[in-house]
Amino acid sequence: MSLMRHVTAPLIANNPVTLQILGICSALAVTTSLATALTMSIALTAVLCASAAIISAIRNHIPASIRLIVQITIVAALVVVIDEFLKAYAFEISGRLSIFVGLIVTNCLVLGRAEGFAMHNPVLPSVLDGLGNGLGYSLILLVVGAIRELLGAGTLFGQSVLRTTAEGGWFEPLGLMALAPSAFFILGLLVWAIRSWWTVQNEAPDFALKSAPEAPRQ
Repeated sequence: MSLMRHVTAPLIANNPVTLQILGICSALAVTTSLATALTMSIALTAVLCASAAIISAIRNHIPASIRLIVQITIVAALVVVIDEFLKAYAFEISGRLSIFVGLIVTNCLVLGRAEGFAMHNPVLPSVLDGLGNGLGYSLILLVVGAIRELLGAGTLFGQSVLRTTAEGGWFEPLGLMALAPSAFFILGLLVWAIRSWWTVQNEAPDFALKSAPEAPRQ
């Protein structure tokens, strides 16, 4: 696999959200607006790349019996740095993200790439793998965030796009878009659309219906 495949494959073909169904909790919770979705995307991508670099660099010195503890410690330290940075320089958005930046520590995408890839590959491919998965995660979050903010408030990044009835316009915001179930529905539709277009992603059925045997001819 070429190095660039580590970056491009997770965008659509092996997207961590729509194909692997990872990182769903944050995708439901922080996509009420594009600003929070973008901030969460940058934070998770930074943690993915940094943790992949560190874990890959020391992978040959980590005892197998404590490898998960070491991985979680590294990820947790990086998350604390990112969280403190957001509180210092983007306090309002940090408050809107609430506990979800801290929960990057338990994000199955981060730990999955650390255990499944960074522990078995050199630094550069591991960083590119982290970048690719972060971009794939970000792509889905930004799409969901754009749909929810546009239909829920008529804005994008807080700027008016659809003039609402409260402002004398025609658009009536959809209250459902402010609730987590809307993100669940949007994600479901995205998964359906991608797998309808890219049929290779469809799983084989667990069983196949067998046709009834023909009656013997007289």
